[in-house]
Amino acid sequence: MTMPHAAGDAPIMPLPELTLPALRQAVATLVPSRLPEFFNDMQTAFVRAGEEDSVIPIRMFYRQWGVVIEIERHPHTAARLHAAEHAIDDQDPEVRQQAIREAGEIVRAAHHKVAGG
Repeated sequence: MTMPHAAGDAPIMPLPELTLPALRQAVATLVPSRLPEFFNDMQTAFVRAGEEDSVIPIRMFYRQWGVVIEIERHPHTAARLHAAEHAIDDQDPEVRQQAIREAGEIVRAAHHKVAGG
């Protein structure tokens, strides 16, 4: 199994709290090109929360973006994930399968970290 964070893959910043201001600042710092996606996802989550009369969509939004930040704050890990995402389109089925495994391991490890593990 691949290590989620390679040795020497020190985080650029601490993992932020799962709050709107902290996550917004982290996205702006680490992946500013994804701010429009962040705001769109935020709007969708808040609309769903109102429609469903539930805070679950908001918690899911915070968790989703916490995972993005957990990955992006480790440059080597982020590069591995982006390479795996690109390799998923490879014509070689073995390359695609390895890319899916690699991406899955990285995302699962990030979910575990964000969940307090």
